[in-house]
Amino acid sequence: MKILFTYIVPSGGMETLNRTRGEVLRKYGVNCHFLYSRDGAGLQNGSSCPTHISDDDQEIQQLLKKEGFEAVVVSSDFIMLERLRRLGFTGPIIFEVQGLGPMEYATQFINNAALYILSYADALLYPPTSHLNQLFAQFPTKIHFNFSNCVDTAKIQYRPNIKHSYPIIGWVGRIESNKNWRECLEIVHHSVDQEPNLRLWLFEDPNLCTRSEREDFLKMVADFNLEHRLVLFSNIPHSEMPYYYSAIGDSGGYLLSTSILEGFGYAVAEAMSCRCPILSTDSDGVRAFIKHDITGKFYPTGSIEAAVQQGLELMRNYPLRNSIRKKGREHIESTFALETYVSHFIGMLHYLGL
Repeated sequence: MKILFTYIVPSGGMETLNRTRGEVLRKYGVNCHFLYSRDGAGLQNGSSCPTHISDDDQEIQQLLKKEGFEAVVVSSDFIMLERLRRLGFTGPIIFEVQGLGPMEYATQFINNAALYILSYADALLYPPTSHLNQLFAQFPTKIHFNFSNCVDTAKIQYRPNIKHSYPIIGWVGRIESNKNWRECLEIVHHSVDQEPNLRLWLFEDPNLCTRSEREDFLKMVADFNLEHRLVLFSNIPHSEMPYYYSAIGDSGGYLLSTSILEGFGYAVAEAMSCRCPILSTDSDGVRAFIKHDITGKFYPTGSIEAAVQQGLELMRNYPLRNSIRKKGREHIESTFALETYVSHFIGMLHYLGL
């Protein structure tokens, strides 16, 4: 069986998801191809699955004819639904959403996509996240598939490293509003009073940041006098991230997630898999990973004081910290196994008659 996955740019969580599921599905007889509309930093990660870069109708049509895909999974790009039908694809099309940002934007996105979904998609695929369940409830005539993503815990696991002499707060994401980077800088700024040696490691893809957002970010870093504490990492290969997550955990620090709304949140799941403790907003998707004071910690969005206090407890309460690190890893292993995802995905294909 041959399946095509389409998305806009190979970067972030979608690139991770595609690469991870493509490699494991191939072992079960599902050959996956990826089609991205444009180039992106995630291509450096490599994949055993064929990857195509094109936004040209003729090239896409030739790909469809040559490969004879039995189904296509279209992620987020609802215009592609109509495009595939116009270019002659007649098999099942599954429209997938993994995350859409703040609820106001997400609602507008779904409203704009509605006609395309109703006209051209056969089924909907999304993780079991409450805001996505709510958004897709307006399509009762479509087939819904609602299951969690997978984490390759054999590759994404704790890696012993040099222990740093200062605690590190890590942050992963795009410098844009939904990732809520301003709140991250505020939390670090106010935590320094209690932890004067604190450092911030920030991992990003600068290609996905606007110039104005970058300027605002650098100004806030300067205003808070964080230049000497901040280390910016750009487009670290995915295979190297376990070393960074492990180092953050071993430093006595934690990964901070400040997102407004997430559909899944791969950075959080993968950090937990590397025994790096988490402090996060309740951004919906991360509820699948974090049980407060059991597998991680929550703080209320916008409450800097609460975030600082929760972070300090995570750094200083060693029995709690060690328990969270251990149980976090166990939870990711047991809940987001590759085999579970394969079972759900192949079951979806069989349900669609493939």
